[in-house]
This record gives sequence, C-alpha cells and structure tokens, in this order.
Amino acid sequence: MKNILLFGAGKSATALIDYLKKVATQYQWLVTVADANAAVAAEKIGEHSLVKAVGIVIEDATQRIALIQQADIVISMLPAALHFIVAKDCLEWNKHLLTASYVDDNIKQLAASVQERGLLFLCEMGLDPGIDHMSAMQMIAAIQQKGGRITSFQSHCGGLVAPESDDNAWHYKISWNPRNVVMAGKAGAIFKENNTIMQIPYEQIFLHCVELKNASIPHLSCYPNRDSLHYMEQYGLTEVATFKRTTIRHNHFCGYWEWIVNSKLTSEEYRYDTNGLSFAAFYKKHFKKIEPLDEFKKGEYKWVSAVPLLNHVIKDIGWFDDNLYINKGICTAAEIFQFILETKWAMQPNDKDLVLMIHEIEYTLSGKKYYHHAELKVTGENAVHTAMAKTVGLPLGIAATLLLNNQLYLKGLHIPAHPEIYNAVLPILEKEGVCFTTSTHAI
Repeated sequence: MKNILLFGAGKSATALIDYLKKVATQYQWLVTVADANAAVAAEKIGEHSLVKAVGIVIEDATQRIALIQQADIVISMLPAALHFIVAKDCLEWNKHLLTASYVDDNIKQLAASVQERGLLFLCEMGLDPGIDHMSAMQMIAAIQQKGGRITSFQSHCGGLVAPESDDNAWHYKISWNPRNVVMAGKAGAIFKENNTIMQIPYEQIFLHCVELKNASIPHLSCYPNRDSLHYMEQYGLTEVATFKRTTIRHNHFCGYWEWIVNSKLTSEEYRYDTNGLSFAAFYKKHFKKIEPLDEFKKGEYKWVSAVPLLNHVIKDIGWFDDNLYINKGICTAAEIFQFILETKWAMQPNDKDLVLMIHEIEYTLSGKKYYHHAELKVTGENAVHTAMAKTVGLPLGIAATLLLNNQLYLKGLHIPAHPEIYNAVLPILEKEGVCFTTSTHAI
C-alpha cells in the first residue's frame, strides 16, 4: 500500500489535505499528515480510515526520519527554511519530494545526487511559483510552435480579499503565511524592461507599483517580485525586451506599505519586550526609537496620528488599540507587526479570498504584432477553504498522484516548467476549476 507523507497542515494545506483524502479513498493509499500541532492536522482530516494526523517536532531527526522511511513520496508545506533538512533525509532514504517553495541554494547543491538516485525533487509546485510556470510555459510553447517570436513577457499574481469581503482601508486580509505577507519585497527585485535591466532595492520596491490596466477587477496595481531574470533562460526567453514578474495589490496598498517599510515596522533589527505592551503603545515606543535615528521621521508619529484622512488607514493596523496586547516576550518589530496584522487583518469565518493571476505576452508573427492576455481568477469559499489553499495545494496533490501512478517519469531537481509536468497537471487543474480565460488581438 503506497504512503504519502505531508509535512505541514497550515493555512495553505487545507485543499491539499482534502485532495489527498480523495485520492486515498480512490486508490487505497495511506496518507500521513505531520504537524507541530497534531490537533490542527486532525481537525483538517476529520474521520478517514486511510489518513492520519501525527504531531512532530520537525527538528527531531528521529521522529522525522521514522516518518520519511515509511513514505513513498514526501510533500513539504513547512516554512521554506526547513525544506532542506527534509530534502537531505529524502535523498538518504530514496524518497521523492514535492514543495511549493522557491529552489534555494541548499536544495540546488543536491541536484546531482537527486539525479543519480533516480528521484524527482519537484519544487515551486504551488501557485506563484507553480501554476504561473506551468501556464506560462504552455502558452509560450503554443506561440512558438506556430512561429511566433515573443518580445515581452509579464506575469502578475496576487492573493487578495474578494470584493464582497473587502471591508478595511488596506483592501487586504491574510489568507496565507502571515510572515510572507510582512516580509514581502525583502529580497528586492530585478527584471528586464524595454531592454534595460532594472534592479530595485527593498526600500524602493513599493515606489515601483504600476496600475494593472487589463485586469477584470478594477483598482489594482502590481510591484516587481524577486529575481525575474532567473527564469528567462528556463522559459527560453533570453532575447525578449521585457521580462517581469510582479505581485498584485489594491491601488492604495503599495503607498501605505512603502510607509510601513520606511518606518522600519518590518525590521528584524529593533527588538522590544512585548509583555504588557498594547498595540498602540508599541507604535509609540517604536517611533520614539527610530525618530532620533532618522531625520525624516522626526515628529512623524504625532503627524500621522493627527491627520484625519489617515485615521482609517492606521486604525486598521491597531494604531489606536490600547486594549489589545502583544504579550509575546522579546520580539522584533517585524514579529510584532506580524502579530498585529494577524489580529487586525484576520479573515472572518465567512470571508472569501481571491487569487488573481495574469499573463501578458507580446509577440510577432508573420510581420504582425500581437498581444496575448490570460487571466486566472479563483474565489475562496470561506476563511478555511480559501482560494489560496486551493491554488497552492492542488498542484502538489495532483503531481503526487501522477508520480505514484507512474505517470510522471521525470527525474532530478525540477520546477514545473517541463512539458511532461505541465501538460499532465494543467488539464486536471482545469477540472478542479483552476483555469484561465484567454484572448489574443493584433496591436
């Protein structure tokens, strides 16, 4: 009997667990869901004779290896920094590994050994990265097969709040890993635009928001995301004039968040004792600390508090909350701000999130210029069964099923930019309601 091991039962794992329960029933496979909080995993599983929840301290090698030894395939939904310890164990015990996270330098070091062992380590198999790679590569291949020469490629993606649940000044609620929300943009960005390489530091990322003009939802902007150039060769688009990957947010969000960054609220340098510290008191203490260090911040706390037009903005990040307390011991400013946002931007039980992905491709064919537009829009059901969980989790579940059914033969370290992967996974995603609407017109 085949056995799938899933590490992590957090926000983005809900749809994946549901999918694994379905395939466990269909194929009579065993599924083990291991999480630091066994009760959370058990609640998401419910009653299923073939699927069990276990508690684990992931850093405990004995516990971890015992589970990996029993598995045929391992899916890691752990924080990205923990994938490597799982990957090393998977390599040692000859187990396939799937993750939704970016390939980091540590994982890259294992590439040759993974290939030699005849294993598949499939990373970036989520939403963004994941569905973006698969859908883009399929579209690029179709254009090139008919003789088109691509001159510009832009890909935009965002996890947003659905319009019917949009009730705060930031037009945002947290439907996925809150640390990633707070740390967004930290890596800076590098991309190619009009034959010019653009490199943007973290402090300026949110000054480079541009309006997203061709989305089906109004009032959206996007900011550059990480290292776009890294994917030019993998996409076979080294000669294009523009290659850019971005993150989507509401128009107002970027300006507000740029102030957050410059106010050092996402800093891991400043530390505070949070016991007995209210949300409002934290802001007062933080600005008092940074004002002597930054000429531009002198008096800003009083100024921001006194501007009526900003009251609704700062109210929604706990600026005036004297009765909500942090009580987490010694924490960095980023950790405190994350806790505040988890409280203030929490999805309510019936709230719905929205995942939006857009590809914009310009190309020439037979002497004419064309614009290809593709849009994926998925709306969640509620605060548990989210669009984010669906679009992150389903690609992993589908790939695991294909692999165990001997329908994926690819070996080595990969992202899903290979036709064997995307041509197999995308049709199944479409049946699950994850599909693009497309249009092409001459320009």
